[in-house]
Amino acid sequence: MATTDTNFQQSVTIDDVITTVVMARVTDFFGFFVYAIASALVFPAVFFPHLDPVAGTLWSFALFSLAFLARPIASLMGRSIQTKIGRPGKITLALMVLGVSTVAIGLLPGYDQIGILAPISLAALRFVQGLGLGGAWDGITLQLKNAAPKGREGIYGMVPQLGGPIGFCVAAALFYVLSGFLTEEEFLGYGWRFAFFAVMAVNVVALFARLRLLTTNFGNSDETLLKSAPLPKLLRSEGDTIVLSALLPLASYALFHMVTVFPLSYTLLLSDNSVTDILLFELLGGTLAIGAVMLSGVLADRFSRRVVTWVSCGLVVLLSFSIGMLETSPALYIIFGLAVLGFSYGQSSAIVPDRFAPEFRYSGSALATNLSWILGAAFAPLVGLFLAWAFGLWAAALYLLSAVVVTMVALYLLQQKLDRKWAKNK
Repeated sequence: MATTDTNFQQSVTIDDVITTVVMARVTDFFGFFVYAIASALVFPAVFFPHLDPVAGTLWSFALFSLAFLARPIASLMGRSIQTKIGRPGKITLALMVLGVSTVAIGLLPGYDQIGILAPISLAALRFVQGLGLGGAWDGITLQLKNAAPKGREGIYGMVPQLGGPIGFCVAAALFYVLSGFLTEEEFLGYGWRFAFFAVMAVNVVALFARLRLLTTNFGNSDETLLKSAPLPKLLRSEGDTIVLSALLPLASYALFHMVTVFPLSYTLLLSDNSVTDILLFELLGGTLAIGAVMLSGVLADRFSRRVVTWVSCGLVVLLSFSIGMLETSPALYIIFGLAVLGFSYGQSSAIVPDRFAPEFRYSGSALATNLSWILGAAFAPLVGLFLAWAFGLWAAALYLLSAVVVTMVALYLLQQKLDRKWAKNK
């Protein structure tokens, strides 16, 4: 018999929900950034030592993108699974898949031990990680926005986004300690593996946090907003909105890796700066990013999420013009870049659901978000490094600027569509 999502409901305070949401998102992004940082600092040497360093890193970043490609597949599979075992059951299964694949990566022998099977196994496990990540979509932002008091939607909408910079800071701190206190041979031999085992430990915490959230009843919870819509009907009714909503956060998602993973690979391969110093700068910038996420929520409620998005686009443009500082003054580029990332990312998820009718909001947001990660984030480290290596940092800046242009066009077109809808309903 199928398990319904309303079983074992309990009432909790909104403070409990916010704490649980932040805890769940931090653990998600901790695992996300552990792999991302390892793809720049570890995997080229461990899984692609037979290639030159640049080629090995490009292949490592290519495998990095596989998880993003798997996410939409997992979302479609999750629709069927959720009807059979309920949303809590689906999340449990997804996090188990994610945890097992993550530990398996930490146990993988390198190329020197098993040859070509090593990168092939890494690619397979990375794809499985993506299935776990995609299946773990839970509509947290929708729940919080629905429970938000009028005029405070921006504050409530930014809460899940805090998990991004906090999770990054935890992952960067772990690699800072491991790479700083171990020799290079020790770090590449076994030290990096502890980071992946730590991900499994926090995944257990994430599981209980998610289950607690999914079995609670808070605010003015509306189950209609958390139900999957039939896919054919969704595409017919909201197809253009899905595409535009997927393009809307592109600048933010591209920036996600251009100020975190890209500086590490650029420094290691194309610069004389210290990777340990870069990790320290990223820790400082990540701290500012946390405050910037909060600021985005305050300003969104005071002005609007649309205004915050326009301002963040302008800040990304300024950052793009300053990308040359990554060579001469990396601290300035990284710290400023992470602050801009926090401000931009703070409302990137909250602005998407508003574009969908209530009955399509859950499924439409999930599909648009997965497409956004593919278009904006999946290939950003690969493209950014290739352009910087082949042409220089100015080419990587153009890549980032192109994402800003796409975001601005999508925002304009969505607003035009919304204005036409309001005019029609008058």
